[in-house]
Amino acid sequence: MCYSAQIVADYRKYVKMFGPDIDIREFARLYWERVQGSGAKIAKGMDVTFMNPETEDERGIKELIERYDSTQITKLEQELFKQRTRLADAERTLQTKTTKAAIESKRIGASKIDGTMRRLDDLRRTEPAERDSRIFPGQYAPVMVMENGRRVIKPMRYQCRPAGKPAIYDVKYPGTYNARRDNLEGFWKELFGYTHGLMLVTAFYENVNRSRLENRVPLEGEKDENVVLEFRPNPPQEMLIACLWSHWKGKGDPDLLSFAAITDDPPQEIALAGHDRCIIPIKPEHIDAWLNPDPANLVAQHAILDDRNRPYYEYRMAA
Repeated sequence: MCYSAQIVADYRKYVKMFGPDIDIREFARLYWERVQGSGAKIAKGMDVTFMNPETEDERGIKELIERYDSTQITKLEQELFKQRTRLADAERTLQTKTTKAAIESKRIGASKIDGTMRRLDDLRRTEPAERDSRIFPGQYAPVMVMENGRRVIKPMRYQCRPAGKPAIYDVKYPGTYNARRDNLEGFWKELFGYTHGLMLVTAFYENVNRSRLENRVPLEGEKDENVVLEFRPNPPQEMLIACLWSHWKGKGDPDLLSFAAITDDPPQEIALAGHDRCIIPIKPEHIDAWLNPDPANLVAQHAILDDRNRPYYEYRMAA
């Protein structure tokens, strides 16, 4: 499964490369709902797009981002004060008496101070970093779809909740950020052939057992270690990843746009690295046919997935 991906978070690059329209209202709705407490997780790389606004709509989104960041900074500063107090109290106790409770409180306080400081530094940072555009399940990314005969960019959550399913579906099926190709006409039959999307990706990340990576059987009594590998195409390129998406509506709940990346059997180099799935990069000449599918001709959609780009993937241990 593709549990994480390095994406192109700037929708303007989609515009430059593929000429889509921007559903700026959906972007504005997403950022407004986040300010109102929706809990939406948006990659910092997507925020950066609006830091140099070119339109009135983009300026409005920038203001929403700044409001949200200001609120988060205040909350983190309060947490920092709380944990520093906790640490100081524990250290005073330990000066007179060593207790397990004080030792544990000191450890937790120090750990939370470090974590809070990192989050504060990240919020205040203005220089871009590569990690800003790495998404995990539950985070939002730009996705290109077809709407009224035009290519359109919308922000969508990377974990698909099909229309008509209850919200608890996210918990019941936590792996719905990926759609297995061998189940497109089963579990995903209500989306495959109807709502297709594309996401620009430059790298993806997978969890692999160290023994599989090293092509060996675990030693007796050995606890097999999980490692995270980063896969990048060589030569470097931006890949158009095939996705399915859905527009979910619920009574009393805000609308949700969400998507899943389609995965298939891996090429040899990924299999040899110990992983059994791979996302599918389609060719640019298939963009419109993929985004405007005919549900009565699923064979044509499978043909697009078969006639994919097949870059060679190099891997390294993820930072």
